[in-house]
Amino acid sequence: MKFPKPHTLKEIAELIHSEYVGAEDFPVLGMNEIHVVEPGDIVFVDHPKYYDKALLSAATIVLINKQVDCPEGKALLISDDPFRDFNKLTQHFKPFQASKSAKAESAKIGKNTIVQPNCFIGNNVKIGNDCVIHSNVSIYDDTIIGNHVTIHAGSVLGANGFYYKKRPEGFDQLKSGGRVVIHDHVDIGALCTIDKGVTGDTTIGEGSKLDNQIQVGHDTIIGKKCLIAAQVGIAGCVVIEDEVTIWGQVGIASGLRLAKGSVILAQSGLGHDTQEGKSYFGSPAKLARDEYREMAYIKQIPELIKKLNQQ
Repeated sequence: MKFPKPHTLKEIAELIHSEYVGAEDFPVLGMNEIHVVEPGDIVFVDHPKYYDKALLSAATIVLINKQVDCPEGKALLISDDPFRDFNKLTQHFKPFQASKSAKAESAKIGKNTIVQPNCFIGNNVKIGNDCVIHSNVSIYDDTIIGNHVTIHAGSVLGANGFYYKKRPEGFDQLKSGGRVVIHDHVDIGALCTIDKGVTGDTTIGEGSKLDNQIQVGHDTIIGKKCLIAAQVGIAGCVVIEDEVTIWGQVGIASGLRLAKGSVILAQSGLGHDTQEGKSYFGSPAKLARDEYREMAYIKQIPELIKKLNQQ
């Protein structure tokens, strides 16, 4: 998430009442999670296990809960609770804005696009040309939709990411300030839920087709010409490359990369990256040919036991 204008390190420190290490005019351009940071971004870290990853990332400002040696060319914001203060910044730069009507005044809808009754279209939403948005679709703030997109009834684009920190008093949610971006010629089935990025974009690439009742987690990127069947659950920060096929009731763990052309067969549970053009099956998912071979061996066990007993 980029800020509307550049800020200084001192200005950001004053917003969250933190100390800082670095020049007071050190430029701060935005804030992001670690997997999408760029120079000028703030990244937060609150556990020693991840200090090095944050300090060595592309981010040039690190919001951290301990004074450490600051790498050259970077700055620190010292906070007793980086998670809380990251939320403060999201709330400051991307506050919730209530809409006064079913279609926000700032929303823009392209030529020949049809929006059926009972839809909600939030602030700063952009919908391209020749789209069809069926009834009872909710499109949250800042969502971008390309041309020739169809979204079927009851789908929700832009809900908060499922990202929580466990505290003694309960769970504290990391606020979502990102977007959903849908490219051209995408079809989204009924009752799908596509969460916005925490700070970046959840993206569906050109020509991809989603069936009904699919969950797409925050910051996930789906490539071009992917096919995703019903009741698939995709966790946050997954990268799905072009022309991937995912069949029904597949679950995909967070942070994985599915290589181009890979296929995940129905009712599989995927917990690892995939190889290009390979098929996977099972829970936990394995290469389909290996899983089928193992299943065939298992079927032979009763007959082998019977033969052993006859000896």
